[in-house]
Amino acid sequence: MFNSKSVNRLHNDQSGASALETAIILIAFVVVASVFAFTILSAGSASTEQSEESIYAGLSNVQSSMTTKGAIIATANAGGTALDSVVFTLSLASGGDPVNIADTTGNNVIVIDYRDELQAGSNLDWAADEVVGDGDLLLEPDEQFQITVDLTTGGTAVAGTWAAPAENIEFTLQVKPPTGAVLNINATTPAVLEAVMELR
Repeated sequence: MFNSKSVNRLHNDQSGASALETAIILIAFVVVASVFAFTILSAGSASTEQSEESIYAGLSNVQSSMTTKGAIIATANAGGTALDSVVFTLSLASGGDPVNIADTTGNNVIVIDYRDELQAGSNLDWAADEVVGDGDLLLEPDEQFQITVDLTTGGTAVAGTWAAPAENIEFTLQVKPPTGAVLNINATTPAVLEAVMELR
């Protein structure tokens, strides 16, 4: 039988309640820490995805999707005083995306510009002939298109009055696709112009 002293001692003993309060507080801390950890991990995952998208977007603008194959050929006018055209072959660079080669005469998907030390011309006239392909106007892997650039007119002249390049002229043709980096084609005309010649 319990006496009153032992009953009072039992009621006044708070050791079990203190342990229970401590456990509740610890559980609350664990829950709050879990919520914060989930928030931080979610934010980190989102920022990683955005960084990855930015990297791929940057690479697509830096890496040229096209490259030249073989020699750069030029033709001169009848008097041998200036170039009439430049001919080169385009193919896709390794891993490049397909490029539209449609020639719409004046409203081209690909823009070709000219620059030398004396003058510059933008959006020159050019024509494309399929060398190896499947019949459409997309430059795709393992396909080649021959591009003929007309140098008799300078497209939209940027500086000075246009004159087709003559002997000993270093010039650059810039092939600008809708996406990807600009393809620079550097060439020098020889000391004597011939009807057909390879540029270096």
